[in-house]
Amino acid sequence: MEKEFRLRSWEKEDLGSLVKYADNLNIARNMTDRFPHPYSEKDGIGFIEFAMAADSAHIFAIEVDGEAAGGIGIHLQDDIHRRNAELGYWLGEPFWGMGIISRAIWQAVDFAFRNYEGIERIFARPFGSNTASQKVLEKNGFIPEARFAKTLIKNGELEDELVYAVRRENFYQD
Repeated sequence: MEKEFRLRSWEKEDLGSLVKYADNLNIARNMTDRFPHPYSEKDGIGFIEFAMAADSAHIFAIEVDGEAAGGIGIHLQDDIHRRNAELGYWLGEPFWGMGIISRAIWQAVDFAFRNYEGIERIFARPFGSNTASQKVLEKNGFIPEARFAKTLIKNGELEDELVYAVRRENFYQD
């Protein structure tokens, strides 16, 4: 069953729902260490301030049932990587399996290609153990480009780092 949602800017009033859904080990285990566990109100305040900054128009809250239940962002790269952007996302566990993150990825990638003319490639870097993330990326036209064996350390364990990407010229083919 698909659940309704919308992507929107983060607001200070999202603090309670952000902490409510982000403070979850099942989410944190698939994120970088910059996404802490436990996830405190202080962490939430810092993130919302960052997301609301003038140059962060590409960092969205995923609103479900009137609450910020997750986040998705397009992170523009610079220097020699300036034609690339990194996609990052998470969703509160109560909303997994409802088709939200797949549709949110499509909307975020579409937003990036429509609004950032110089971007030709959007990539994501899921952990090798995060098969759900790999499947949702593939569903959105991302293809695996690389696997770096045991290059990440998360929760005291070595993880493979995968690189998935979609290119502007292929995104609108379907």
